[in-house]
Amino acid sequence: MKHGRKTIKLQRKQDHRDALLMNLVISLIEHRRIRTTLAKAKAVRPFAEKMVTIGKAGTLHARRNALRYLRHKDVVKELFEEIAPASKERAGGYTRITKLGQRRSDSAPMAYIEWVDAFVPKAAAAPAEVAPEGDAAPAEEAAPVAKKKAPAKKAAAKKAPAKKKAAAAE
Repeated sequence: MKHGRKTIKLQRKQDHRDALLMNLVISLIEHRRIRTTLAKAKAVRPFAEKMVTIGKAGTLHARRNALRYLRHKDVVKELFEEIAPASKERAGGYTRITKLGQRRSDSAPMAYIEWVDAFVPKAAAAPAEVAPEGDAAPAEEAAPVAKKKAPAKKAAAKKAPAKKKAAAAE
């Protein structure tokens, strides 16, 4: 029996629907939150959550399975290194759908779909850890270093046009 196994068809053929859902999952991984129609958000949710479940495994086989569906190496890398580790303790329900109201042109119900677990990129996390540990003295030392570097860049910029003038003179 096929109880509870109905496919959301979105008025598209299977190939078109598969491509649409793949692209929506890729956009969700890249942008962390996407705005789409409510029907598409409900259709993409199971696929996005399956990708996170695959990403939580972290094995080479799991990477290849994700790459088979997503077909973008950089997106798979982002899934395995940022999104899946952020949801490591969660047992499911990795996405949230927020209803926005109706689209002005055709009154289609719109929604945001986004990841539930907010994660901080590694580049932003490193400066936040250093700042609380330091005192006022290291902050004062860092300021003169920055002032010394700024004139050096200007001097390098002045040297470059001189080379161009010499080359033009020859």
